[in-house]
Amino acid sequence: MSVAAITILDMTKVNVALPSIGDVLDAGSTELQLIVSGFVLTFGLVLVPMGRLGDQRSRRTLFVVGLSLYTVTSVACALAPSAEFLLVARLLQGVAAGIQMPQVLGMAQELFQGKERGRAFGLFGATIGVATAFGPTLGGLLIAVGGPTDGWRLIFWMNVPLCLAAIGLALWLLPDTRTRSRRPVQLDPVGVLLFGASIVSLMWPFLFTTGAPTDNPARWWLLVAFALFVSAFVAWERRYAARGGSPLVPLKLFRVTSYRNGTLLQTAYFTAMPALFLVSTLYLQLGLGLEPVYAGMTSIGFALASAVTSWIGGNLVSDYGRIIVVWGLACMLACVGGLVLTAMFVDPAWAPYVFAAIMTLGGAGGGLVIAPNQTLTLADVPVKQGGLAGSVGQLGQRIGAAVGTAVGLSLFYATIYRESGSRDDLVVYHDAFAFGMLSVGLFLALAFVVAIVDLSSRRKRRPDAAGDAPVL
Repeated sequence: MSVAAITILDMTKVNVALPSIGDVLDAGSTELQLIVSGFVLTFGLVLVPMGRLGDQRSRRTLFVVGLSLYTVTSVACALAPSAEFLLVARLLQGVAAGIQMPQVLGMAQELFQGKERGRAFGLFGATIGVATAFGPTLGGLLIAVGGPTDGWRLIFWMNVPLCLAAIGLALWLLPDTRTRSRRPVQLDPVGVLLFGASIVSLMWPFLFTTGAPTDNPARWWLLVAFALFVSAFVAWERRYAARGGSPLVPLKLFRVTSYRNGTLLQTAYFTAMPALFLVSTLYLQLGLGLEPVYAGMTSIGFALASAVTSWIGGNLVSDYGRIIVVWGLACMLACVGGLVLTAMFVDPAWAPYVFAAIMTLGGAGGGLVIAPNQTLTLADVPVKQGGLAGSVGQLGQRIGAAVGTAVGLSLFYATIYRESGSRDDLVVYHDAFAFGMLSVGLFLALAFVVAIVDLSSRRKRRPDAAGDAPVL
């Protein structure tokens, strides 16, 4: 769980450092976007193959390998002399994250059963919630300590002792989950290539979406290539499985209703969440003039509330099921609406305090989404496919994060480019924030609809059940 926190922290604490990185390394909006989203791209590319490999062999070994590479790349990021060097280091850091993260979920799926699994995922959800929301605060604090020139480097230096401690604890405490087999590792090389091409062609246009007038619209043609690659991938996987091979992604996993709905829901949710924090942080810094540390502090309430409700939700999900997630998403939608109204109508001097209060409500809802949904999603998945199933879900989250960040950023900056010079600056940032948060609200609404559909389908399948509890 601590390693999951380190990884997710790195995805959120870097956001608040983007203005400093841009000033020190003379990085433009496209380079800054790639420093954030490039990490997500390589993370997503290796998630599924490494989840597959972990299921077939030793999860602990891959876990330690990923952590070791993460340590080295963190040092490289901290020492980066240029934006290009930092970008390459971040891409490799994403690879390291993609090696280690599937093993976290795979081991939780294998080592815990029944209500214990719900508690484990409750702890996992609390960890993710705290890391996601506390990242901007921690990033702002490190920038304040290190100063505007070198403060952002502390964000990466902080990973080194944490990773070294995690490596030692992993070697000491984690059980050996090695699968002993004389059969060679089966990774479906053609499937891996088609899968990689699909991910790159899907994410590439979003990685280069900054909202600037210079964005090249031709990039969207890559979505046609994505449709072709993903069609070829599905066709190959079916053919490969029919010939007795071990496909990269067993498509029959998606015949499990709970897994399919849960994966779609978490993809939509994590498409919204990074954009919520990033757009809010940019509005508070650029629009209201807050220092990074104070802008980040508005999410402390979210972190604390989500930690508490993740633990509660993880313990209650086996009794109440999907309805917990529905109420959590309702709170999140209320949070988005409240933030927009605050930006539009509350005095700027008081807006950060109101933001913090509303974020606390959002955190309470977010904690009821992550952990219970993770438990429900993997409830009917065979234990030996836990790493793969979890990594596919993580892939959805990472793709969603890249897409959501790009959409939110592009709407935010496009509004600024369009309205600057014609309206008061504060009004321009009000509008930019409102348009950026519109995308957040739409993705959360999609997750809410999926949760309602899944709740209805569960009740139809088990009309005699009290509540919505899955069979664990």
